[in-house]
Amino acid sequence: MSVSARLLSGTVASWAQIAITMVTQVVLVPLYLSYWSVSTYGLWLAIISFSGLLNSLDIGYQEYLNYEFLKIGKTDTRKFSKYLCSGVLFGVLLGLAQIVLVIVLYSFNIVDVIFKDSHFFVDPSGIRDAFIILFMQAFIWLICGSVGGLLNRALATFGYYPRMAWWAVFTGSVLNLAPAVAVILGANLLQTGITMALARIVTDTPVYFDMIRLLKREKISFVKPSIKLGWNNFLHSTFLSATGLLDNVRQQGARLFITPFTGSAGLAAFSTMRTGSNVALQGLRTIVNPLMPELMTFLHKKDQERTEVAFGTVWIVAIAVVAPALVVVQAFIQPLYTTWTRGKIPFDPWLFAVLSIGILVYAMAQPAVSIVRGNNLLRPQLIISAMSAAVTIGGIFITVPLFGILGAGVSLLAAEIAACIAFKKIANNWLIQQDLIWPQKSYAISLSSLCIASIAIAAMIMLPNKQWLIVIISLILLIWNTFRYWSVLPTLATDRAKSIISTVPGIKLLLPYL
Repeated sequence: MSVSARLLSGTVASWAQIAITMVTQVVLVPLYLSYWSVSTYGLWLAIISFSGLLNSLDIGYQEYLNYEFLKIGKTDTRKFSKYLCSGVLFGVLLGLAQIVLVIVLYSFNIVDVIFKDSHFFVDPSGIRDAFIILFMQAFIWLICGSVGGLLNRALATFGYYPRMAWWAVFTGSVLNLAPAVAVILGANLLQTGITMALARIVTDTPVYFDMIRLLKREKISFVKPSIKLGWNNFLHSTFLSATGLLDNVRQQGARLFITPFTGSAGLAAFSTMRTGSNVALQGLRTIVNPLMPELMTFLHKKDQERTEVAFGTVWIVAIAVVAPALVVVQAFIQPLYTTWTRGKIPFDPWLFAVLSIGILVYAMAQPAVSIVRGNNLLRPQLIISAMSAAVTIGGIFITVPLFGILGAGVSLLAAEIAACIAFKKIANNWLIQQDLIWPQKSYAISLSSLCIASIAIAAMIMLPNKQWLIVIISLILLIWNTFRYWSVLPTLATDRAKSIISTVPGIKLLLPYL
């Protein structure tokens, strides 16, 4: 399969995942709220978020090995096998450590402290149920995540990212639907957690068989692991693990930190309003992730033009698609949100706006983030993540008591802006060292779209009677800015885009003007 075909297949599969997530979220939120109270639903979200935090150490190790696999490449299969098998050994140990940690948290009543706000825990059995769900999540992670995640990343080196992405479409569909079916059938919190765990095992079993078969096809054998190699890789990965933990604190852990101030109902409100931004963020990752192996190749070859093409792929989506979409969505989201949540959760237009702007800031940062992470610049990643987590958590403790859940949104936006600035500076310095250039002009035009969309969204809230006039004016400006961006793209990028656009019926008429 060619590079273009792999990128296309991987992107389509990833967007299919996003579509499934979006559809299921739209359906599941009112479904959960029909059968559960807002407080119980908020507690479920808190448990899932905490489970994500527990995986951070393992995820960091997997990400480090992912880039090591890319460095080794396809040719040295003996070295690749040694790295993979040593990684699997330490992955299992890290998975076991998570299980032990959950037991310790329960034994010392820390689980009760984490979820102390919820009235669900008036009955001591509630603490036990939360522990059982967390324990099951950790155990399933050991089976499916600790090993399966490494095999998945190893296969990406050999061009199987699209195949694994399509498997993820299947598993994601089942894992979203299984708990929902359980809730419809009258399952309580614990029963729903058990259903999710069983569904993960059932769906991952065929994926495991396929991954092992593909590794054999690529002559990757299961050899005796090296404890020394695994340990050295683990030590090097601790920067990424700490980075991942801090990022999780910023993204998922923020939901836990607002609970003492707003309660489970406030957590449910924050999480539901953040659903749209989470879907958009996942969508952006579907563009960046398939592009990463190709971008690293361009960077190592010091291919300036193709590097800019990779950057442009991300920014053109943000400028031409994400920014206009966020402006339009802000205009009609409130009644849809009220219907979606069955009127049980109030809508905060400023919180939704702040979260939307954060999506664009995230998009602007992705090329720089890819450079820093793709080259395993570990210390800068840790520093940036620590800074972002500090801004988020510090901001929550200061602003949430004053402004409610809006304060949490502002804190997340401030952290996103700080991270974007820092990543860009480090990436720019690295490019200079490699005799490459940061595409400053196209980046500046991208930031213009960010500013236009941000001002428009804020104006629509302050001037609700003129919101559609604001939408029209802002869309005109965003379209104009898109053409400005197009004019500064490398010829290779525009030619490739035209070849793709020409396959769409009726679009050929526009090509002479592009």
